[in-house]
Amino acid sequence: MGFDYTSIGFYTFDCLGRPVTNIPPGGNTYFIDELTLAVSGAAGSAAIVAAKHGLKVQAVGGVGADDMGDWVVAKLQSFGVDTANMQLCEDVSTSSSIVTTRPDGARPALHKKGATGAFFIDDGSVDRVLDTNILHVGGVGLMDRMDTGRTREIMQAAKNKGCKTTLDVFASTKHDAELVEPLLPFTDYFMPSEEEAMALSGLSDFDEISDYLLSRGAGAVILTLGEMGAMYRDQSGKSFKMPSYDINVVCTCGCGDCFNAGFATGLHLDFAIEDCVRLGQASSAQNAMGLGSQAVITDLSNSIDFMENTPTR
Repeated sequence: MGFDYTSIGFYTFDCLGRPVTNIPPGGNTYFIDELTLAVSGAAGSAAIVAAKHGLKVQAVGGVGADDMGDWVVAKLQSFGVDTANMQLCEDVSTSSSIVTTRPDGARPALHKKGATGAFFIDDGSVDRVLDTNILHVGGVGLMDRMDTGRTREIMQAAKNKGCKTTLDVFASTKHDAELVEPLLPFTDYFMPSEEEAMALSGLSDFDEISDYLLSRGAGAVILTLGEMGAMYRDQSGKSFKMPSYDINVVCTCGCGDCFNAGFATGLHLDFAIEDCVRLGQASSAQNAMGLGSQAVITDLSNSIDFMENTPTR
Protein backbone atom coordinates (compact mmCIF):
# COMPACT_ATOMS: atom_id res chain seq x y z
CA MET A 1 0.00 0.00 0.00
CA GLY A 2 1.53 3.32 -1.08
CA PHE A 3 -0.25 5.64 1.37
CA ASP A 4 -1.99 5.39 4.70
CA TYR A 5 -4.24 8.36 3.97
CA THR A 6 -5.24 10.19 0.81
CA SER A 7 -7.03 13.51 1.25
CA ILE A 8 -8.97 14.77 -1.78
CA GLY A 9 -10.67 18.11 -2.23
CA PHE A 10 -10.63 21.51 -0.58
CA TYR A 11 -7.18 23.02 -0.03
CA THR A 12 -7.10 26.69 0.85
CA PHE A 13 -4.62 29.40 1.75
CA ASP A 14 -5.87 31.15 4.87
CA CYS A 15 -4.87 34.47 6.37
CA LEU A 16 -6.32 34.67 9.87
CA GLY A 17 -6.48 37.56 12.29
CA ARG A 18 -7.88 37.94 15.81
CA PRO A 19 -9.67 39.38 17.62
CA VAL A 20 -11.94 40.98 15.03
CA THR A 21 -15.25 42.47 16.18
CA ASN A 22 -16.01 44.76 13.24
CA ILE A 23 -14.70 45.57 9.79
CA PRO A 24 -13.35 49.15 9.81
CA PRO A 25 -15.64 51.63 8.06
CA GLY A 26 -14.41 53.47 4.99
CA GLY A 27 -10.65 53.34 4.71
CA ASN A 28 -9.98 53.14 8.44
CA THR A 29 -7.70 50.69 10.23
CA TYR A 30 -8.29 48.62 13.37
CA PHE A 31 -5.42 46.95 15.22
CA ILE A 32 -5.47 43.24 16.13
CA ASP A 33 -3.33 41.05 18.37
CA GLU A 34 -2.53 38.08 16.13
CA LEU A 35 -2.10 37.36 12.42
CA THR A 36 -1.04 34.08 10.83
CA LEU A 37 -1.12 32.01 7.64
CA ALA A 38 -2.28 28.39 7.34
CA VAL A 39 -3.16 25.68 4.87
CA SER A 40 -6.77 24.90 5.68
CA GLY A 41 -9.86 23.32 4.13
CA ALA A 42 -11.67 20.03 4.60
CA ALA A 43 -8.86 18.23 2.76
CA GLY A 44 -5.91 20.49 3.61
CA SER A 45 -6.18 20.52 7.40
CA ALA A 46 -6.93 16.80 7.40
CA ALA A 47 -3.83 16.03 5.33
CA ILE A 48 -1.52 17.98 7.63
CA VAL A 49 -2.90 16.61 10.90
CA ALA A 50 -2.70 13.03 9.60
CA ALA A 51 0.92 13.68 8.60
CA LYS A 52 1.70 15.16 12.03
CA HIS A 53 0.25 11.97 13.51
CA GLY A 54 2.76 9.93 11.52
CA LEU A 55 0.62 8.67 8.63
CA LYS A 56 2.00 8.53 5.11
CA VAL A 57 -0.24 11.09 3.41
CA GLN A 58 -1.08 12.04 -0.15
CA ALA A 59 -2.72 15.38 -1.05
CA VAL A 60 -5.05 15.51 -4.05
CA GLY A 61 -6.46 18.87 -5.10
CA GLY A 62 -5.62 22.01 -7.00
CA VAL A 63 -3.72 25.28 -6.67
CA GLY A 64 -3.33 28.26 -8.96
CA ALA A 65 -0.16 29.64 -10.53
CA ASP A 66 0.35 32.23 -7.82
CA ASP A 67 2.28 32.88 -4.62
CA MET A 68 -0.50 31.38 -2.47
CA GLY A 69 -0.36 28.13 -4.43
CA ASP A 70 3.42 27.93 -4.14
CA TRP A 71 3.11 28.46 -0.39
CA VAL A 72 0.37 25.84 0.04
CA VAL A 73 2.40 23.18 -1.78
CA ALA A 74 5.60 24.06 0.09
CA LYS A 75 3.79 23.99 3.43
CA LEU A 76 2.26 20.56 2.71
CA GLN A 77 5.69 19.25 1.73
CA SER A 78 7.21 20.65 4.94
CA PHE A 79 5.02 18.20 6.86
CA GLY A 80 6.00 15.29 4.62
CA VAL A 81 2.76 15.26 2.61
CA ASP A 82 3.12 13.91 -0.93
CA THR A 83 1.98 16.61 -3.40
CA ALA A 84 2.44 14.83 -6.73
CA ASN A 85 -1.33 15.00 -7.28
CA MET A 86 -1.74 18.66 -6.32
CA GLN A 87 -2.62 19.99 -9.75
CA LEU A 88 -1.57 23.38 -11.12
CA CYS A 89 -4.84 24.75 -12.50
CA GLU A 90 -4.46 27.32 -15.26
CA ASP A 91 -6.48 30.53 -15.37
CA VAL A 92 -7.67 30.31 -11.75
CA SER A 93 -6.17 31.43 -8.47
CA THR A 94 -5.50 29.31 -5.41
CA SER A 95 -8.53 28.93 -3.16
CA SER A 96 -7.96 31.52 -0.44
CA SER A 97 -9.70 32.96 2.62
CA ILE A 98 -9.47 35.97 4.88
CA VAL A 99 -10.64 34.72 8.28
CA THR A 100 -11.83 37.33 10.80
CA THR A 101 -11.75 35.42 14.06
CA ARG A 102 -14.07 36.76 16.76
CA PRO A 103 -13.19 36.94 20.47
CA ASP A 104 -15.39 33.86 21.09
CA GLY A 105 -13.57 31.81 18.43
CA ALA A 106 -16.21 32.14 15.69
CA ARG A 107 -14.59 32.66 12.32
CA PRO A 108 -16.54 34.55 9.64
CA ALA A 109 -14.56 34.42 6.42
CA LEU A 110 -14.25 35.93 2.99
CA HIS A 111 -13.47 33.15 0.52
CA LYS A 112 -12.41 32.90 -3.12
CA LYS A 113 -13.19 29.41 -4.47
CA GLY A 114 -10.43 29.27 -7.08
CA ALA A 115 -8.65 26.01 -7.88
CA THR A 116 -10.84 23.83 -5.65
CA GLY A 117 -13.51 24.21 -8.30
CA ALA A 118 -11.10 23.53 -11.15
CA PHE A 119 -9.07 20.41 -10.33
CA PHE A 120 -10.05 17.03 -11.76
CA ILE A 121 -8.77 13.48 -11.21
CA ASP A 122 -8.21 12.06 -14.68
CA ASP A 123 -8.07 8.37 -15.56
CA GLY A 124 -4.29 8.36 -15.57
CA SER A 125 -4.15 9.45 -11.93
CA VAL A 126 -6.74 7.07 -10.48
CA ASP A 127 -4.46 4.15 -9.64
CA ARG A 128 -2.11 6.34 -7.62
CA VAL A 129 -4.97 8.16 -5.88
CA LEU A 130 -6.45 4.81 -4.83
CA ASP A 131 -3.14 3.37 -3.62
CA THR A 132 -4.18 4.06 -0.05
CA ASN A 133 -5.68 2.46 3.04
CA ILE A 134 -8.01 5.37 3.84
CA LEU A 135 -9.50 7.67 1.21
CA HIS A 136 -10.91 10.95 2.50
CA VAL A 137 -12.99 13.36 0.42
CA GLY A 138 -13.42 16.79 1.96
CA GLY A 139 -15.19 19.72 0.37
CA VAL A 140 -18.15 18.41 -1.62
CA GLY A 141 -20.06 21.49 -2.71
CA LEU A 142 -16.93 23.43 -3.67
CA MET A 143 -15.36 20.98 -6.15
CA ASP A 144 -17.21 22.11 -9.28
CA ARG A 145 -15.64 19.71 -11.79
CA MET A 146 -15.44 16.75 -9.42
CA ASP A 147 -18.95 17.29 -8.08
CA THR A 148 -20.51 16.54 -11.47
CA GLY A 149 -20.11 12.78 -10.89
CA ARG A 150 -16.37 12.17 -10.81
CA THR A 151 -16.21 12.10 -7.01
CA ARG A 152 -18.80 9.32 -7.00
CA GLU A 153 -16.75 7.32 -9.50
CA ILE A 154 -13.60 7.72 -7.40
CA MET A 155 -15.34 6.73 -4.17
CA GLN A 156 -17.01 3.73 -5.79
CA ALA A 157 -13.64 2.60 -7.16
CA ALA A 158 -12.11 3.06 -3.71
CA LYS A 159 -14.76 0.87 -2.10
CA ASN A 160 -14.33 -1.77 -4.81
CA LYS A 161 -10.61 -1.76 -4.06
CA GLY A 162 -11.17 -2.21 -0.33
CA CYS A 163 -10.22 1.28 0.89
CA LYS A 164 -11.87 2.72 3.97
CA THR A 165 -13.72 5.89 2.92
CA THR A 166 -14.51 9.05 4.86
CA LEU A 167 -16.50 12.05 3.66
CA ASP A 168 -16.91 15.67 4.70
CA VAL A 169 -18.71 18.51 2.94
CA PHE A 170 -18.95 22.23 2.45
CA ALA A 171 -22.73 22.45 2.59
CA SER A 172 -25.06 25.33 3.40
CA THR A 173 -28.29 24.54 1.57
CA LYS A 174 -30.63 21.62 0.89
CA HIS A 175 -29.49 21.80 -2.74
CA ASP A 176 -26.12 20.33 -1.74
CA ALA A 177 -27.90 17.08 -0.84
CA GLU A 178 -28.05 16.40 -4.58
CA LEU A 179 -24.25 16.26 -4.58
CA VAL A 180 -23.81 14.35 -1.33
CA GLU A 181 -26.46 11.63 -1.49
CA PRO A 182 -24.95 9.78 -4.51
CA LEU A 183 -21.72 9.45 -2.50
CA LEU A 184 -23.21 7.99 0.67
CA PRO A 185 -23.49 4.34 -0.54
CA PHE A 186 -19.69 4.43 -0.98
CA THR A 187 -18.98 6.20 2.33
CA ASP A 188 -17.94 4.24 5.40
CA TYR A 189 -17.94 7.29 7.67
CA PHE A 190 -19.78 10.53 6.92
CA MET A 191 -18.67 13.33 9.26
CA PRO A 192 -20.60 16.58 8.82
CA SER A 193 -21.01 19.32 11.38
CA GLU A 194 -24.43 19.78 12.93
CA GLU A 195 -25.04 22.85 10.74
CA GLU A 196 -24.05 21.00 7.57
CA ALA A 197 -26.15 17.97 8.46
CA MET A 198 -29.20 20.12 9.17
CA ALA A 199 -28.76 21.98 5.90
CA LEU A 200 -28.44 18.77 3.89
CA SER A 201 -31.38 16.99 5.48
CA GLY A 202 -33.73 19.88 6.19
CA LEU A 203 -34.13 18.37 9.70
CA SER A 204 -33.15 19.59 13.15
CA ASP A 205 -33.39 16.49 15.39
CA PHE A 206 -30.04 14.71 15.47
CA ASP A 207 -31.53 11.21 15.57
CA GLU A 208 -33.76 12.01 12.62
CA ILE A 209 -30.80 13.47 10.74
CA SER A 210 -28.76 10.31 11.37
CA ASP A 211 -31.67 8.10 10.24
CA TYR A 212 -31.98 10.17 7.07
CA LEU A 213 -28.28 9.88 6.21
CA LEU A 214 -28.04 6.19 7.09
CA SER A 215 -31.09 5.49 4.93
CA ARG A 216 -29.20 7.03 1.99
CA GLY A 217 -26.45 4.44 2.37
CA ALA A 218 -23.77 5.84 4.68
CA GLY A 219 -22.07 3.12 6.72
CA ALA A 220 -21.84 5.39 9.75
CA VAL A 221 -22.69 9.00 10.57
CA ILE A 222 -20.65 11.09 12.99
CA LEU A 223 -22.15 14.49 13.77
CA THR A 224 -19.62 16.96 15.15
CA LEU A 225 -21.57 19.16 17.56
CA GLY A 226 -19.09 21.79 18.72
CA GLU A 227 -19.27 22.35 22.47
CA MET A 228 -21.88 19.56 22.70
CA GLY A 229 -19.30 16.99 21.58
CA ALA A 230 -20.00 14.35 18.94
CA MET A 231 -22.65 11.75 18.13
CA TYR A 232 -22.05 8.40 16.39
CA ARG A 233 -24.59 6.11 14.66
CA ASP A 234 -24.00 3.24 12.23
CA GLN A 235 -25.87 0.67 10.17
CA SER A 236 -25.44 -2.03 12.82
CA GLY A 237 -27.41 0.04 15.33
CA LYS A 238 -24.37 1.09 17.36
CA SER A 239 -24.92 4.54 18.83
CA PHE A 240 -23.10 6.72 21.34
CA LYS A 241 -22.38 10.34 22.26
CA MET A 242 -19.10 11.83 23.42
CA PRO A 243 -18.75 15.06 25.42
CA SER A 244 -16.46 17.82 24.23
CA TYR A 245 -13.17 18.72 25.92
CA ASP A 246 -13.13 21.58 28.40
CA ILE A 247 -10.81 24.10 26.73
CA ASN A 248 -10.38 27.82 26.19
CA VAL A 249 -11.34 28.43 22.55
CA VAL A 250 -9.17 30.74 20.46
CA CYS A 251 -10.34 29.96 16.90
CA THR A 252 -12.68 27.29 15.55
CA CYS A 253 -11.41 27.50 11.97
CA GLY A 254 -10.61 23.96 10.77
CA CYS A 255 -11.94 22.12 13.84
CA GLY A 256 -14.11 19.70 11.87
CA ASP A 257 -11.33 19.13 9.35
CA CYS A 258 -8.87 18.24 12.11
CA PHE A 259 -11.49 15.92 13.62
CA ASN A 260 -11.51 14.05 10.29
CA ALA A 261 -7.78 13.39 10.49
CA GLY A 262 -7.79 12.42 14.15
CA PHE A 263 -10.61 9.97 13.51
CA ALA A 264 -8.73 8.53 10.52
CA THR A 265 -5.60 8.16 12.63
CA GLY A 266 -7.61 6.02 15.02
CA LEU A 267 -8.86 3.90 12.11
CA HIS A 268 -5.28 3.49 10.87
CA LEU A 269 -4.17 2.34 14.33
CA ASP A 270 -7.14 -0.07 14.66
CA PHE A 271 -8.54 1.78 17.68
CA ALA A 272 -12.00 0.95 18.95
CA ILE A 273 -14.52 3.21 17.22
CA GLU A 274 -15.14 5.13 20.46
CA ASP A 275 -11.44 5.95 20.67
CA CYS A 276 -11.38 6.95 17.00
CA VAL A 277 -14.05 9.53 17.80
CA ARG A 278 -12.17 10.66 20.92
CA LEU A 279 -8.95 11.11 18.98
CA GLY A 280 -10.91 13.11 16.42
CA GLN A 281 -12.27 15.29 19.21
CA ALA A 282 -8.81 15.68 20.74
CA SER A 283 -7.45 16.84 17.38
CA SER A 284 -10.34 19.26 16.94
CA ALA A 285 -9.98 20.65 20.46
CA GLN A 286 -6.24 21.21 20.11
CA ASN A 287 -6.89 23.02 16.85
CA ALA A 288 -9.38 25.33 18.60
CA MET A 289 -6.75 26.36 21.16
CA GLY A 290 -4.65 28.30 18.62
CA LEU A 291 -5.00 30.61 15.65
CA GLY A 292 -4.80 28.85 12.29
CA SER A 293 -5.68 25.28 11.41
CA GLN A 294 -3.56 22.66 13.19
CA ALA A 295 -1.76 25.35 15.21
CA VAL A 296 -1.50 23.44 18.50
CA ILE A 297 -1.31 19.88 17.13
CA THR A 298 2.26 18.58 17.14
CA ASP A 299 2.37 14.78 17.01
CA LEU A 300 0.47 11.62 17.83
CA SER A 301 1.95 11.21 21.31
CA ASN A 302 0.75 14.65 22.38
CA SER A 303 -2.68 14.11 20.82
CA ILE A 304 -3.14 10.83 22.69
CA ASP A 305 -1.94 12.44 25.92
CA PHE A 306 -4.47 15.23 25.38
CA MET A 307 -7.20 12.67 24.63
CA GLU A 308 -6.50 10.70 27.81
CA ASN A 309 -5.85 13.51 30.27
CA THR A 310 -7.88 16.59 29.30
CA PRO A 311 -11.14 17.03 31.24
CA THR A 312 -14.42 16.97 29.33
CA ARG A 313 -17.39 19.27 29.78
